[in-house]
Amino acid sequence: MSTDYTKTSFKKLLEKLQEESWQLELIISGFAIFGLFTALDPISIARTEALNVENPAGYITLTIVLISCYILLFNLLLHVILRGLWIGALGLRYVSGDIDYDALNYSPKFTKYLQKKIGSFDRYIGTLENYCSVIFAISFLLIFYIFSVTLIILSIFLVANYIIGNDDLPQYVSMVLGIPLMLFIVFGMFLTFFDFITQGWLKKKQWISKIYFPIYWVFSFITLSFLYRALVYNFLDHKFGKRLSLILVPLYILIFLGSSLYFKNSNYFRITDRSNSIYANNRNYEDLIADKKDVFINRAAIPSKIVSAPYLQVFVVYDDAIEDAVFDFNQGIEPEEDKRGLSFDMQSGNNNNFSSYKRDSIQLEYLRTFNEIVSVKIDTLAYQSDFILAQSRKDELGFETFLNLKGLKEGKHYVDINRKRIWRRDTVNRRIARIPFWYYKEN
Repeated sequence: MSTDYTKTSFKKLLEKLQEESWQLELIISGFAIFGLFTALDPISIARTEALNVENPAGYITLTIVLISCYILLFNLLLHVILRGLWIGALGLRYVSGDIDYDALNYSPKFTKYLQKKIGSFDRYIGTLENYCSVIFAISFLLIFYIFSVTLIILSIFLVANYIIGNDDLPQYVSMVLGIPLMLFIVFGMFLTFFDFITQGWLKKKQWISKIYFPIYWVFSFITLSFLYRALVYNFLDHKFGKRLSLILVPLYILIFLGSSLYFKNSNYFRITDRSNSIYANNRNYEDLIADKKDVFINRAAIPSKIVSAPYLQVFVVYDDAIEDAVFDFNQGIEPEEDKRGLSFDMQSGNNNNFSSYKRDSIQLEYLRTFNEIVSVKIDTLAYQSDFILAQSRKDELGFETFLNLKGLKEGKHYVDINRKRIWRRDTVNRRIARIPFWYYKEN
């Protein structure tokens, strides 16, 4: 079939498919809109959770996926609305035919103006058809653009971390290979972007095009543009498609800026502030976020603002920074290969009693180190804590301990969770959370 595109029969088939493509467009748009609305909440929740546990790779990935979903949803909804208007216009044309300006009996000035601006009803239907077809095609093209930018950023990240910043490679290899490669990607990125926004200016200049061609060839693989290049050039050689694409991109930027607007009702306080001695953020109390799917614990939490039991439960959320701190203070348990990140969940079946025993002993040593670097105070009084691995009410992984409150005065108090860290070769104690609470004994 790939060699049949030059035959007349194949061209007739394409023309027939073009005439009937609106049906497929509506079917695909309908299923896609339903799927996107269904996926938005889980993606948004996963993105918030990745941000909460300080997972930058997951957060950036899910942010890009979420932006792509919103762009695709906006375009497809616009496409369905315009396509519905197009179908309505076709039905009206069947009943009423073309616009009869003489029957309107307007003054010559208005009649002439409307004939110039509107023209025939068929012209209006044709314009709607063009908008629908172009918007449907450009919806998926813009998603490819976003993935292209993501792949370029990922390439810079990989070169920076696995070549320039790789301690396992000799320094001369990192510098000789990594720096030129980084410069090539960065300068190539700017040249490719300049060529994109100028709609191929670098390709039009004969001597510049010879220099730019190797960069263009390499970036066609980095950005996977060879998959959608035909769509791009089909847009660029069509004035209507080019004009519409130039209108949509600024529109997305305006929508993004508009979505970031909020009303600020105080000069000094924000609802997003972290808990401290004068502010209690709901994200530090498990009972206040238990029924909210998209809200997670901010670093640490206690069960409630009001404590009546003779003990206080303290939960610290696990994140990569905690594990890095544990390795800094106990290098003996740091693995030779860091396996954090994406991995396959497959059981090998080769685990034996020795490996299980070794894993358990390392976990005990891990918790011992964690309890050495993490300390808890109520007001200014240090409390003995014994954290163990646990899960919060929302199944967040973390560390949990219970503090004895016998002898504590009734009223307002705050619990401080501090963690040691190495800063410029010195050990410093850093407060990661301060949570206020009110203690009243049970009657």
